[in-house]
Amino acid sequence: MHELSLAGGILRVLEQTRVRDPFERITQLRLEVGALAGVEIESLRFALTSIAENTILAGASIEIDQPPGDAWCLPCGQSVSITSRLDPCPLCGGHQLQPTGGTELRVVDMQVE
Repeated sequence: MHELSLAGGILRVLEQTRVRDPFERITQLRLEVGALAGVEIESLRFALTSIAENTILAGASIEIDQPPGDAWCLPCGQSVSITSRLDPCPLCGGHQLQPTGGTELRVVDMQVE
């Protein structure tokens, strides 16, 4: 389960932010995890909740947005929407797709006390 490792990395980023900009704790955290990022959303949420105890993330509300996947189809030269890296091009059926969006994992914002 690599989501636990990702959750640990997110917590480290939040702690580094706290060093740079002091605050007591996080009350709300909003993440963006693209559809093509290869992350199981509910597993990431569970991992974050599991490691949050006795940290700045304890008791925080966690929202995770999932933007759709976009790709450039090399055979037909079009930008298309896909839900998986294994999807064929919905226009020509080709499999030579270069992801152009929906691959990100980032902290969008947070509310702190």
